[in-house]
This record gives sequence, C-alpha cells and structure tokens, in this order.
Amino acid sequence: MRLFPDTSAILVKTPPMNRRQFLLSSLTATALQAQPVRKPNIVWIMADDLGYGDLGCYGQKHIQTPNIDRLAKQGTRFTNAYAGCTVCAPSRSVLMTGHHMGHTSIRSNPGAVPLLATDHTVAQTLKQAGYVCGCFGKWGLGEWKSDGVPEKHGFDRFVGFYNQVHAHNHFPGFLFENGELSIITENRFSNKSKFVNDVFAQEATQFIGEHAKQPFFLYVPFTIPHLGLEAPQDSLNSYLEKIKDPEPYIDPRNHYPAQPYPRATYAAMVSTLDDYVGRILDELKRLNLEKDTIVFFTSDNGSATALWKDGNFFNSTGGLRGHKQNLYEGGIRVPMIARWAGKITAGKTSDFPWMFADFHATAAELGGTKPPLGIDGKSVLPTLLGQKQQPAEFLYWELPQYDAKTGTFPDETPMQAVRMGKWKAVRPTPGAALELYDLSKDPAESKNLAQAEKAVMAKIENYLKTARSKPRPQKNPPNNYLPG
Repeated sequence: MRLFPDTSAILVKTPPMNRRQFLLSSLTATALQAQPVRKPNIVWIMADDLGYGDLGCYGQKHIQTPNIDRLAKQGTRFTNAYAGCTVCAPSRSVLMTGHHMGHTSIRSNPGAVPLLATDHTVAQTLKQAGYVCGCFGKWGLGEWKSDGVPEKHGFDRFVGFYNQVHAHNHFPGFLFENGELSIITENRFSNKSKFVNDVFAQEATQFIGEHAKQPFFLYVPFTIPHLGLEAPQDSLNSYLEKIKDPEPYIDPRNHYPAQPYPRATYAAMVSTLDDYVGRILDELKRLNLEKDTIVFFTSDNGSATALWKDGNFFNSTGGLRGHKQNLYEGGIRVPMIARWAGKITAGKTSDFPWMFADFHATAAELGGTKPPLGIDGKSVLPTLLGQKQQPAEFLYWELPQYDAKTGTFPDETPMQAVRMGKWKAVRPTPGAALELYDLSKDPAESKNLAQAEKAVMAKIENYLKTARSKPRPQKNPPNNYLPG
C-alpha cells in the first residue's frame, strides 16, 4: 500500500528558467545554505553556599523560590550534580579550568591565590569561538593585578570581588570594575544602603541587553547566601510579614547577637537570590532570547547552614550527610538546573551524575569549538539534550590541607572522595581509611561497606594511584588596598 497518492498524471509543467533566473535561484540557495547557525548564549548563575535542599524544587518548606522553581519547570533538574569542591575558590577553579581537584591550579581556599597565566578558562575558550564574556560577582581566583584576574582569562567585562574574603561583606565600601577600584559611596560614607548583589544583578541584565545580537557567555557568581548574615531590609521585612509565627526564626542560642532574626535573614537572602534569577530570566524573555540561550543555575558547594549549631531548621542539605568543608554528599552535591527552550526537556528530573569539571567541555561543544587538551571534564551536552550518554567512570574530589605561612601542602594523602557509578568512596580526613557507600540505596551515607565490597574498593584504590598530581605552592598575596 502506498503512503502517498500517485500524482504523476497531474503534474503541471513549468516553463524553463532563463540563464538569469537560474543564476539568481542558485545564488539564493547558496546564500541560504551559507547562513551561519546562531551559537547559543550561555548563562551560568551560581549561588554561594546554597545547600542542596534550600530551593522549593528540591524540597525546601520554609523558603519560597518561585523563579528558580519556574526555571526547573521549564528545564531539567539534576539530582546527582556536583560542585568542583566543598569550598569556594577550589570549586571555582574546577569550574573555570575543567580540571578536577586532582589537577586544577587552585586547591586551597585562603582567598586570593591566583590562577596561573597559562591556565585556560572556559571564557578564553568561548572568546576564541566568537563570544563576548562577562562576569559579575565573586571571582575568588586571583587578587587585584595578579595573573589570575578575569580580565586576563577571557572576560571582556568584570564587576565584583577579586579576593573572595571581601565578598563576605554584602554592604562593602568598594568593588572592582575591569581592574579599577570603584568606591561605593552609599556604603563607605553613609549608612550602608547599597546591597552589593543588586549591582551584580543589574550588571548581568545590562550585559544581556547590550549583547543581545551576538553570542555571549554570562557568568554570575552571586555572593549570597554566604555569611555574613545580611539581607536588604525590605527583603527581610517582606519575609517576616509572610510567616505566621516569627518566634522560630529568632536565634534561640544567640549565635548572632547583632542579628535578631538570623534564620529569617538567611531565608531573605535566598529569596533575594531568587528575585535576581527572575530578573535575568525576564530580561531574556523580553529580548526574545529564551530559545537562543541555555541557562544553568547551581551553587558553588554544599550547605554552610549545616555548620550552625541550629543548622537543621531549614534542612538545607536535603537529608544528605555532611556540609561545606567536608566531602560527604552534603558538602559537594548541589542543586543544578539547566534550561534551553525547545532543546532541553521541560519538567524533567535527571539522575545523571556530572560535576563542575564537565562545564568547560560542555560550553565548548555548545560554542562549536574544542576545549583545551588534557582537561578532566567531559561534555554532557548529549545528556542535556535528552540523548543517551555513558557517565564518566570516575568523578574525583580532594581538599588538601594548606599551610598559609609557607603556601605549601603537607606531603600526605589528602581528604578525598570518588564517585564510581552508584558507589561513593570518602576519605573523611587526611590519611584516614576510605569509607564506601552505595548511593543508590543509601544517599545519606550511613552504612560503610568498605569491608564488604573488596572488589569495588580495589578498583577505586587503583584509580586513586593516578588521580592526582602534587599541588603547586600557592602563596596568598597580601591586600594592597583598603578593604571597606
């Protein structure tokens, strides 16, 4: 049986084209074929110390995050995505370089250790592919005038903090703008009225508007909800008005005597972050860029509220063990959402395991180019597009101890973690024995199976023999300006 009717008897004869018509038709066809396909814009929005369970779409009950939840409904939400490390600077080094913690340049966290001049970042890869690149927020990979500043690593515009220690103050007296010190007069000379993340959100939306007609990479590493515990007063008031009983939000043990509502302040910081995400999404929609832009949202490491003595109030780890500063799941598993209208499946949840080291290769493939040779990460674009993909055999983390006086690391086996399929091995302290957990059955890492699974342990231990190189000396440079 034919799927289409026979039309041979009713074909209409068209007159032959003359030479001029033929040439015009050929040129038109050639021009259409030669039109370049627009490379997608890439937006990476990153919270600071936001826990896996701090968002409504990841189970949070006390804090409303409608804009990030909207992003999850419009894209894919990942449940096995990981930061580069369990603390700020090393995690960002993994993100930017594509090298995991066994090889990335910065493996310490004092605040201003710079990337090497030879380190090739994702921004440099995308810039070579024709992208304009902007970064607004907390850099953490090199002090002012060092080799590690973003302007020397592919970013065309930067506004924010170089030294991550200064990012702990959300009403600072200064920022940097493309290498120039910029005084925030509202904070240095008056009553501290300028919340710095407002600046980052404004710069991000302005960057989108200015570069709407060309491919751009926008990296927005906000500095909230990292301590200090500060929020815009209107955001805090708004949050307190929404809750029925403010009493649970008062610090019961007076941990923060200068802050009467520390829990509410933390919630207001997360709500403010959500507002910023909404602004960025709205600007993309206003400029009709949703189909031309892939948006990622994540956090730089696991929860810090779990370090509070009353840290269970928000369940910021989502029931995972550990917290920022260690390598259990609560320290490195992070929320991860990706949206690309028409390309990434909306409303989907994926358990595909991937990590920050994979972003460099993924961005390169999105930009139609190649990442640097020898990086550890692999492109996860097939997974983002809903295609079948084999996960990496191993994901690796470490956090070596750091001697701030010498800028060196002790010659010892560091704190480590490895994920191999469903298996997760953790060395909780330097030199300690490895623990083993089956994350498919025990995501809370409560039952150590190291003694029972000898073959699994042997494979992981064999991998660890070649997983890392010795860290280079990493001297933290002094501040040469007045931090406000």
